[in-house]
Amino acid sequence: MKSRLLAVTLALSGSAIAAALVLPVVAQESLLPEGFGSPQPATAPAPTPGPSPTSAPAPKAPAAPAPKAGASPLAPPVTTTLPASDAADASSEDGELEEGTSGQLKYDFPPGTRRLLTRIGPLTPETGGLAPDAFGVRGQYAAAIMRNTSGRLASRWGQILLRRALVSAIDTPPTINGADLAAERAALLLRMGESIAARRIVQSVDHDRASQRLVQVAQQAYLATADPAGMCPYVPAGLAHGDEQTWRLSAAICAGLSGEAGPAGWAIGRVRSSGKIANFDILLAERVLGATDAGRRSTTIEWDNIDRLTNWRFGMATATAIPIPAELRASQPAYMRGWTVLAPMTEIDDRIAAAPDAAARGILSSTAYVSLLSAAASEAEPPVPLAAQTETLRSAFRAASAADRYAAMARLWEGAGSTVQRYAALIATARAAAALPTGTDVGDDPWQLIGSMLAGGYDQNAMAWVPKVNVGTRAWGVLAVGSPRPLNGTSAGRIARFAGNDDSADQLRSKLLLAALAGLGRIDAGDAASAASDLGVDLARETRWARAIDQAAQRREPGMVALLAAAGMQGDWAKMPPYHLYRIVRALRGVGLEAEARMIAAEALVRV
Repeated sequence: MKSRLLAVTLALSGSAIAAALVLPVVAQESLLPEGFGSPQPATAPAPTPGPSPTSAPAPKAPAAPAPKAGASPLAPPVTTTLPASDAADASSEDGELEEGTSGQLKYDFPPGTRRLLTRIGPLTPETGGLAPDAFGVRGQYAAAIMRNTSGRLASRWGQILLRRALVSAIDTPPTINGADLAAERAALLLRMGESIAARRIVQSVDHDRASQRLVQVAQQAYLATADPAGMCPYVPAGLAHGDEQTWRLSAAICAGLSGEAGPAGWAIGRVRSSGKIANFDILLAERVLGATDAGRRSTTIEWDNIDRLTNWRFGMATATAIPIPAELRASQPAYMRGWTVLAPMTEIDDRIAAAPDAAARGILSSTAYVSLLSAAASEAEPPVPLAAQTETLRSAFRAASAADRYAAMARLWEGAGSTVQRYAALIATARAAAALPTGTDVGDDPWQLIGSMLAGGYDQNAMAWVPKVNVGTRAWGVLAVGSPRPLNGTSAGRIARFAGNDDSADQLRSKLLLAALAGLGRIDAGDAASAASDLGVDLARETRWARAIDQAAQRREPGMVALLAAAGMQGDWAKMPPYHLYRIVRALRGVGLEAEARMIAAEALVRV
């Protein structure tokens, strides 16, 4: 029996293996901000990674020189509705679930493998994580901010930093149950589209120590990663405290995975007779059972009368390779696009369709995005637009001359459709842009070239272009905030020159430039005040959120600063108040995360 379970479990949880191949107290005044609920080796220098995300290893991208050591690298979604947190530990005893479901396996932990709730998370400082005390000692406060953060962040680099913070091995403050805090971390990661990271947090807590809240989040994490077998250890507690019908279906699946057809059929029948859950969702569970020895008949899945894609439907359909109709894909929640990209058993066309958004959000690194495009183009008959895109991308990396490589990059940047797709194109060409010789003719304002490098974290390579850009251009502005070292002569007059070329609505780009320069300490206070007066912006505005992120920086809590920064970057860049960027950049710099602050600031000037 155990051998059958192992075989089926490995088949259904392949996302964990294959995905590795692609690769912030609301009372009186809300804490959340208002308005938000290969290059030529002869002349091309090798890209030097600065604050680039550290994603899981990805298949080889088109040939490019190996990056040299540079600035310190960074470690490298839905609003999922879940029950409220319960501070009490809802651990369950191993054994039978209830009458008719005695086929559940016992999940025993060998001696010495038990994990404590005092420190939870897989990423240590030695592997790129934050320090254990990064979130301070205010556990309930951190959990409340996490619950009230939507997961849809304006900044790709903000998401990369927040993911790193949430997955770090964090000490549990005495004011909260460690399993409850882990649940809020995982739930926020799910809303960010970070399904694999969310599951890693869930798996950092022994299942029999999971709180009621973590049990419910665990079910969502295993649905997001299309791994029904992963839910099995949580079934007893889920039946006791959660959505009974959904957990009964999970119990049936787990009984089937253990080879017991009787209990599986009994549980399915009971759910169907209750009439409390759509028959379509039951059929999906039966389809999973059909992949086990307990499956007695094939199940036909018809999507004709289904008008929305829920987490259950996504997880079960993906686990059994059931194609999801395009119209449902088009209306799926934004976070689910991240889940789709990270689920390797999903149809390649669906993954490619979701990939630009995932790359722009920070779910996919530049290397992982290029690798996914390359894999799709290697299919027997790739779509014509995809084949053309990848051929142009190949030219951006491998064309004989630097001029031809740059021309290929420009075609990708200008040929993309939506704003998300255009930024994703910059991400895809990051390594090629970093390897372009500085003697290449790139026009008077190569802001896209500079933006592409910084989208991939190649700040040292971008710095080499400083002598080539004209003061006051957009490229100059991006370099002024994104370069590892301050540019000489940054003044109110130069900001005014930049503003004179600013075509953004209400000169938002110029205001964000000033905010970033002030936050990074790269402009004299007098010049900053003069430029602020000219642009009509108040960087000193005080709100509860502004005070909170300033205080977190003063307490030297980088995790809390990253969380509050994310709360201040919900929505999109067009809604970003300049004082938010100022506070975020200043706070990140204050806790030793200046590289991340620079990348966020540069991204703002590229995307606005």
